[in-house]
Amino acid sequence: MEFDEQERLIIQALIKNPRMSDNQIGKLTKVPIRTVSRKRKKLEQNEDINYFVSINRKSIVRHLYTIKFKMGTTKQKLMNEIKNESAVKTIFTKLIYESHFAEINGHTSIIMFVEGESDNIISENFNGKILPQMLKNHGADSIIEINTIRLDNTIRLFHNYLPSINMKNGKLKRNHLLDSIY
Repeated sequence: MEFDEQERLIIQALIKNPRMSDNQIGKLTKVPIRTVSRKRKKLEQNEDINYFVSINRKSIVRHLYTIKFKMGTTKQKLMNEIKNESAVKTIFTKLIYESHFAEINGHTSIIMFVEGESDNIISENFNGKILPQMLKNHGADSIIEINTIRLDNTIRLFHNYLPSINMKNGKLKRNHLLDSIY
């Protein structure tokens, strides 16, 4: 994506602290406050930037699942079925940390981060709750391959966030310079 210099400065400031006010951004970046307000609003409306909260669950284990669908399954078909699924708002919300569409060797796939208190709980939840619901939603013969990887400590998130290195209290440390931000 292409951003002008002022937009880049605004984005860098928001990466450093997403709760920063337009006034604070203007003082930090020397971009006029009205310009900050106008450009920030435009970035938000165009969905060029997003904000969300992440819960730091130190005692949680995560597994990465790759779920490959049979040839001919499209992302649009899967998305339509997901939109009509009631479990998306219940079990999937509680058990799946993050998921993405992907392509594996020409097959439409879903990459899914599943979390729980232990490896056994994750396996039970995936095989006992998530997988049966996916087969119900997308067809008993829709999935042709599943692989899983146990994940360990997070090193980097969103280009800039290295939780054990440059973050404190949910924000980038004060001494982390704007020009070192994506």
